[in-house]
Amino acid sequence: MRRAHREGAAVMIRNLRVVLLVLAIGAGTGTLAAQSLNSGLRGPTPLDSEGPAPPMMPTRNTSEREVRNYPEQPPVIPHSIDGYQIDLNSNKCLSCHARARTGESQAPMVSITHFMDRDGQFLASISPRRFFCTECHVPQSVSNPPVSNDFVDIDTMLSRAAPGGRR
Repeated sequence: MRRAHREGAAVMIRNLRVVLLVLAIGAGTGTLAAQSLNSGLRGPTPLDSEGPAPPMMPTRNTSEREVRNYPEQPPVIPHSIDGYQIDLNSNKCLSCHARARTGESQAPMVSITHFMDRDGQFLASISPRRFFCTECHVPQSVSNPPVSNDFVDIDTMLSRAAPGGRR
């Protein structure tokens, strides 16, 4: 009898929790809909609306290599790739960055890691899993960040003196 009583009480408490949760969500939704929240990315557009698309910013087009912020970060693309075809049959990036083309193009060669298969074996050509460059490498635009960022790279962190600790 006591066991049945305890199980019944547990079910009632569980049901009460669900009801309270539903009420809390309903109360919160009403206040959110009434407010016009402003975030750095959405601007003044209400949460239940879709705002206008931001204008396309021009692509940064330079021959300078960008500094990487962390080990193993894929390098960014410092030039425009508008109109580049990268699909199963063609990869425009390799017309400059392939091993055989870097002498005349003066572009950096594709990393040796791109010639490895998933088992770590080296291949004679680019691995199929590394063929689609823009999965990891991205062009940069000339724009200001939409939200502030206080990212500090590892070299800066290591160069800061830690009181009482080693560097």
